[in-house]
Amino acid sequence: MDVFAESKYAGNQLAVFTSASSVSEIEMQKIAKEMNYSETTFVLSRQKRDGGYDVRIFTPNEEVPFAGHPTLGTAYVIQQAIVRKAVKSVVLNLKVGQVPVSLSYKAKTPDLLWMKQIQPTFGKTELPRQSAAQMLSIDENLIDSRFPIEEVSTGLSFIIVPLKSLDAVKRSRIDKAKYFEFIKDKSSKGVMVFCPEAYAKVNQINARVFIDYYGIPEDPATGSANGCLAAYLVKHSYFGSDHIDNIRVEQGYEIGRPSLLFLKATMKGELIDVWVGGRVVMIAKGVFV
Repeated sequence: MDVFAESKYAGNQLAVFTSASSVSEIEMQKIAKEMNYSETTFVLSRQKRDGGYDVRIFTPNEEVPFAGHPTLGTAYVIQQAIVRKAVKSVVLNLKVGQVPVSLSYKAKTPDLLWMKQIQPTFGKTELPRQSAAQMLSIDENLIDSRFPIEEVSTGLSFIIVPLKSLDAVKRSRIDKAKYFEFIKDKSSKGVMVFCPEAYAKVNQINARVFIDYYGIPEDPATGSANGCLAAYLVKHSYFGSDHIDNIRVEQGYEIGRPSLLFLKATMKGELIDVWVGGRVVMIAKGVFV
């Protein structure tokens, strides 16, 4: 399936395996590597536990506690293949904790899905602009100095780098040596750059995500990173408010897999509620032997 996609062969690819209780951890990792998608998920049982479904997420390199598009895509599959009736929400039991996904429908098929992120946390702030620019192979003056370069996590941690323009985002290219030097003392291994311009006029933000650490040079659609971005936007009043609603973020345009993600977030004192939404397009299904 393609997640955060408006049509086939857009968004981020995902493979979901149901009834995977008999699959060993070693086999899960091997399957994820063979699938060569950004993530592969395994629903351990068709029965609920504590109100949710046990799910594990693997990249080709390792298991991760949380990731955005696998959460949405797996919730879609659970509703279609296991629940098989219209429900308002599906809860996933992930390593990071329980993550609820709400669903709206077109006929009997889920249309727009929203996942509630766990409470955001903020790590190192005011990370050095010069080092970030060198890592991204761009001039330092292309970084928007009005806002910090900051580590943010909603289950998976990312370094958020605000850029001034779409041209700056397009120019960004990871220098691997400088990238691994930059992240070596940080909990964040992914880097997200964004700007308040977009290819499509209906969108508000263009973003790119680089995660060489996980074996993925550039991700076409990253729900976890966009959850971090939503928290960042309201914390720093990027759009002049501590609340955002249905912000449209395009991602993946530079690598030929255009994606669309929706963001909602509200800051309440020191807490921030974050929701990331998107659509799912089924590509194929079958039996794994």
